Amino acid sequence: MVRIGILTVSDRASRGQYQDLGGPAIEAWLSRAIASPWAPVRRIIPDGLQIVHDALVDLCDRDRVDLVLTTGGTGPSPRDLTPEATQAVIEKEMPGFGEAMRRASLEVVPTAILSRQLAGIRGRTLIVNLPGKPSSIDLCLGTVFAAVPYCLDLIGAGRIETDPDVIAAFRPA
Repeated sequence: MVRIGILTVSDRASRGQYQDLGGPAIEAWLSRAIASPWAPVRRIIPDGLQIVHDALVDLCDRDRVDLVLTTGGTGPSPRDLTPEATQAVIEKEMPGFGEAMRRASLEVVPTAILSRQLAGIRGRTLIVNLPGKPSSIDLCLGTVFAAVPYCLDLIGAGRIETDPDVIAAFRPA
């Protein structure tokens, strides 16, 4: 069974002052899109370079999840450090993910250029930074997820099958 880490990065949500909307939006999207068995591994943590770094390492190395989807901490605010923490833990950057998400988001809102999502690989785990807004999460996952199953195949992670009525996974012949 594929295990997917869903990491919400938010000072307010981690303190219970704000309802986590990003994590549930990711889980709902995955529940619609993934046809094969999978299990979420959910975490809510505050913003901050070291805490995000440690949570990513823990999910990848201890929990051995196949995929980590983060939400939050990708803007230009001083405490938005999710991309920096991700950069510190990955072994290979996958720049096409961030480029595609920003391109799709720019068709909706001009402030998408302020978003700093990135993706990369740590061992047998793909990490993808997503925005925090549920509608943006849906847009970004819909933009890049067709490539995720094949990427997981290539790095030796678990196999994901998708519902083609939601999103068709692309695997070259």
